[in-house]
Amino acid sequence: QVQLVESGGGLVQPGGSLRLSCAASRSIVSINGLGWSRQAPGKQRELVATITSGGSTNYADSVKGRFTISRDNAKKTVYLEMNSLKPEDTAVYYCYATIRLINYWGQGTQVTVSS
Repeated sequence: QVQLVESGGGLVQPGGSLRLSCAASRSIVSINGLGWSRQAPGKQRELVATITSGGSTNYADSVKGRFTISRDNAKKTVYLEMNSLKPEDTAVYYCYATIRLINYWGQGTQVTVSS
């Protein structure tokens, strides 16, 4: 098991940047499946980015070239760097960890992109 706590959300203007953090309650060294999803009002949850224990990353087409996922195993933290934000990026962002085929989710952090 693992508990996950996201932080770093907020209100930002279009074109701006935010960095989300996801702090884990235990070591993440052995957790291969880590990532971020988001859910906008009235829409299904969307996978945004994933990172493996070896550092391989994958991104949704909608965020490629703008978002960067990373992990700091020493700090037990996963990050999502978001640049060139657009209004359509507005959503609640959730981090998750997959351990033995079970997904563990954080409580989410709100990101609002608006002028």
